[in-house]
Amino acid sequence: MKKFVSFLAVVLPILIYSTALFGQNNHALLWRISGNKLAKPSYLFGTMHLICPSDYVWTPNMEKCFNEADKVCFEMDMDDPSVLSEIATGLIDNSGKKLEDYFTHEQYSIVKKYVKDSLGMDIELLQQMKPVVLQTMMSVSGVSCSDAVSYEDSLMKVAHRTNKEVLGLEEPREQIAVLESIQTDTVINDLMNTILHNNHSDDSDYYKLITAYRAQDIPALYSLITASKELGDMGIFLDSRNQNWIPRMAAKMGKSCVFFAVGAGHLGGYKGVISLLKKKGYTVTPVI
Repeated sequence: MKKFVSFLAVVLPILIYSTALFGQNNHALLWRISGNKLAKPSYLFGTMHLICPSDYVWTPNMEKCFNEADKVCFEMDMDDPSVLSEIATGLIDNSGKKLEDYFTHEQYSIVKKYVKDSLGMDIELLQQMKPVVLQTMMSVSGVSCSDAVSYEDSLMKVAHRTNKEVLGLEEPREQIAVLESIQTDTVINDLMNTILHNNHSDDSDYYKLITAYRAQDIPALYSLITASKELGDMGIFLDSRNQNWIPRMAAKMGKSCVFFAVGAGHLGGYKGVISLLKKKGYTVTPVI
């Protein structure tokens, strides 16, 4: 459960890009932040929260920029033990309902079998958890390998080895609030659709998404994610959070070189982190 909570802390199915944002090469996951009286440049890197090792994008330039950084900053400070505790508490359903109460008898039988066959778990272990927890676990099963890795986990391990301070842009309660913003009916419908129309073919959305990510192709990722009907209100998932992050980023990188590693969906769009940083007077350029 601890490993799953750690994963949930960094996973949000949010990848959105704008094709009209950049007047330069926009095939880049790593961006240099400079100017605006910064003592040192900092970096912004777009991650996939869970990815197969064969799809993991990490170039020599990315390695070089990461090594230059004094500090590493994720969406949350995963180096803080209290973070996992707060997340675990926030995932418990205090409404008085059990997980099975959100489904019809027929639906629950289907879900129970799927969780057993595809996730290798007894659904009874999740009875006290919110439905969105199960939704997140099922998103993990969509990854096409059994040894998937997390950028956040990998980079944090390197940060520990190299004595880099680990920071976070959000408190656990803020990410829990994002999950809770999804209507329960929407979660249940998405769960049932995923189970009943489970498809891991080369034409799957996940395969297309990974292909675009490996190519660092922002326009393609943008097209894929905006075609999806499952993410709901982008203002809640992305825009508001991006806006909140800008002053926090400014405070952290004032005199230090910080390597910001956040879900790639936060980079693009007119209300994305890159655009918002530019509006604040920073120079943001791709590192190819």
